[in-house]
Amino acid sequence: MSRIPEKIHELTVGQLSARSGAAVSALHFYEAKGLIHSRRTPGNQRRYCRDTLRRVAFIRAAQRVGIPLATIREALAELPEERTPTREDWARLSEAWRTELDDRIAQLNRLRDHLTDCIGCGCLSLKSCVLSNPDDARGEQQVGSRLMRERR
Repeated sequence: MSRIPEKIHELTVGQLSARSGAAVSALHFYEAKGLIHSRRTPGNQRRYCRDTLRRVAFIRAAQRVGIPLATIREALAELPEERTPTREDWARLSEAWRTELDDRIAQLNRLRDHLTDCIGCGCLSLKSCVLSNPDDARGEQQVGSRLMRERR
């Protein structure tokens, strides 16, 4: 992959894709969702500031750890427009996401630990099934597999 000369301050969508590893369609999607921004040339072609490379890296790293795009957009909105996210930005924002990730990990661990309990029975009983009725929250209301609405 070739380096972008320092004198080039804007990237085409193809250059941004090649440098970031994100598909062109992903970059268009990120832009549609307000995660990155471009300007349009007189010929209606997108041009991205070089700082967008760091923003795309930030977005992709956050996605890899399971952060929803809406949360990523909120985080990027806290940064001044066209400013490259720094290591300090990532540390501050990722710390805020730690609790959410810890909760998800705990939930997945519970699911993994209880998965074998459910495979053998197949009943999905609301009274005892740990997958469809965690902590027996619905056990007092009814028994049996009644998560779906009754057809009329």
